Amino acid sequence: MKRTRFSISSSGYSLQVAGEKMQMLEFGLRRAQGPNGGLTASKYCYIGGFDGTSNVLAGKLFGIPVKGTQAHSFVCSFSSANDLRIRSLKSRDGSLECDLYSLSEEKRRWIMGKIDWGVVESEVSEGELAAFVAYAIAFPSSNMSLIDTYDVLRSGVINFVAVTLALFDLGYKSIGCRIDSGDLSYLSKEVRTRFGKVAELYDTIPSLFLMSQRTPPYFRHPSLDWIQTLIIVASNDINEETIMSLNEQSHEIDAFGVGTHLVTCQKQPALGCVYKVHIYFIRLFQESKRALVVASKVETLHQVFWADGAIAQELPSINAIRDRVIQSLRTVRKDHRRSLNPTPYKVSVSEKLYTFLHTLWLQNAPIGQLE
Repeated sequence: MKRTRFSISSSGYSLQVAGEKMQMLEFGLRRAQGPNGGLTASKYCYIGGFDGTSNVLAGKLFGIPVKGTQAHSFVCSFSSANDLRIRSLKSRDGSLECDLYSLSEEKRRWIMGKIDWGVVESEVSEGELAAFVAYAIAFPSSNMSLIDTYDVLRSGVINFVAVTLALFDLGYKSIGCRIDSGDLSYLSKEVRTRFGKVAELYDTIPSLFLMSQRTPPYFRHPSLDWIQTLIIVASNDINEETIMSLNEQSHEIDAFGVGTHLVTCQKQPALGCVYKVHIYFIRLFQESKRALVVASKVETLHQVFWADGAIAQELPSINAIRDRVIQSLRTVRKDHRRSLNPTPYKVSVSEKLYTFLHTLWLQNAPIGQLE
């Protein structure tokens, strides 16, 4: 069942609440349903509080931050360095150009000699390294690798760290990596542990970049502490329940990529409807409760944007709408926003509306006959 704009925004906010302060990224383009389903999902989940999308067209049309990584098919399309059409990359300042694949191989040998990864170098995928290098050459300043195509701990994270160190020698910093399968809690903690071990290395590291600056071929490497804080993105059928479960287990995930459960209506795959001119379900009042409301603040919510066949005022930008949504939801108590057994949000009606609805009901309610 195709989701409405409101339900996508609501679901986006619910997922963000479950994810607490983590980044939330929309990855649902290929699963979106209906005409413009992908664009609709990208736009309205961003309004609901998401931080970015993998949908490049949505980024172009609406100015939504575009974030994501490569696909498994991209990684699998490389079997060795022979599949690389371009191997060289210039340093950030343009003073040096080197073979990034060879430099990454050099870094991989170095880290495998310094840290016990539980695997020999011949078992680490060459094709995966080539894929990471190809992506890094294309996006050296925003490199993020998908590390679970073969084996997260015995190949993916090793190749990712090798390419990250090679980029660092040329003046670039990777953003992070993504895990799309397996035990996300366990794997994220293990990957973070390995990042920490690399960050502790202050030994001599071969550097083509410093060699070009007439520095000895081996040098005391600047601090690698930043590697320990690289972003770990988790995806793979993420929903609110998955996020809450991961929070209970503890994890080292910084961002979630949500696709299917955001852009499709998983909890209501069919439309339950009754074809009758009839009130299906209604509970407007608790007749026994009345209160005199003394308002501390009155805010006009209704605004006219279209009147007499013309735009009445300038339409807000997507970022302005998003900011308003986030600010408005912050005024709602946490017990109303929680995913499990939320407190019903109380809505009081004015005396005028109460009288109108009751008059309407009395005028139209069928009158039975008692005998």
